[in-house]
Amino acid sequence: MSQHRILTGYRPTGKLHLGHWFGNLQNMLRLQNEYDAFYFVADWHALTSDWQDTSRVYAFGHDMVADWLAAGLDPERCTIYRQSDIPQVIELMLYFNMVLPMSWLERTPSYKEQQANITNKDLSNVGFFLYPSLMAADIAIVKSDQVPVGEDQQPHLELTRELVRRFNATYGDTLVEPQALIAKEGARVPGLDGRKMSKSYGNSIFITDTPDDMRKKAMSCMTDPARKRKDDPGDPAICPLHQIHKLIGKPEDIASWEACCPQGTCGCVAHKQQFADDLVSYFADFQLRRAEIDAQPHLVEEVLAAGKERVLPLAQETITACRDAIGLDLPTAAAASSEATGE
Repeated sequence: MSQHRILTGYRPTGKLHLGHWFGNLQNMLRLQNEYDAFYFVADWHALTSDWQDTSRVYAFGHDMVADWLAAGLDPERCTIYRQSDIPQVIELMLYFNMVLPMSWLERTPSYKEQQANITNKDLSNVGFFLYPSLMAADIAIVKSDQVPVGEDQQPHLELTRELVRRFNATYGDTLVEPQALIAKEGARVPGLDGRKMSKSYGNSIFITDTPDDMRKKAMSCMTDPARKRKDDPGDPAICPLHQIHKLIGKPEDIASWEACCPQGTCGCVAHKQQFADDLVSYFADFQLRRAEIDAQPHLVEEVLAAGKERVLPLAQETITACRDAIGLDLPTAAAASSEATGE
């Protein structure tokens, strides 16, 4: 295993769907065997956008960890913890805010993008504006030196890197500057309506859906919009149903649909039926493990408690170094000398 430490987290704002499963969770499973992996429930981050209704943040976080464990994350191989269990994160965020120019936040690509696209939530709060600072604190507090990102996420990490450099230049070389670990590109999963799968669009297949719900959703999935009749030739490349099916189906079955669809010799209804069967079969083992975890009501909290116990000393070590560097406390070296001489 590499000695590099990585960090990634999920906001507990809803149930996990196929987009999460194939877009990031499979990478998390792989990386836990290759790195010192830290995975956290980003519940404070959830508040930045969902501050008006916090009634399910805890439940979504608990269920998310249960999903992670059922999917194969192993607490013996990775550290799983809840962001809000580590108060030092907020203290470090405060120090970052003192050296963080507002212009850096205003230029954050996702800030303007989300304000423009998310119209059903009030994102005018300071917490949402400051979320890049919170993200930087999450990374720096555990001394993560590598952060898994996709190509399109590198600008977000670059702000963290700039902020750490500015802190170190101001107060002395104290914090670890993280590097981008370009993660293996996760699959881009279309939703039932052809748009990107997203719970906010109402087009998701959730990994904890019942088999009946999975079948119903599969049968409602959009196919090639230009194909009106069974004998019309279709194009699998633009068929949302086929794009999802490729992720879970047997290669020989996928090849068969790719051969018959352009010829108009097979129908979309039959394709949906096989997709539904394959979908239920694909998640059967996961759902069995998920039920076993649900039957152990204290398991998730025990995993989070163990993660907290591992992270807290690291976080306190970081904060102590920052307070020393800033000059808020008697420097640790001086304190140790005073104690040794009895002063």
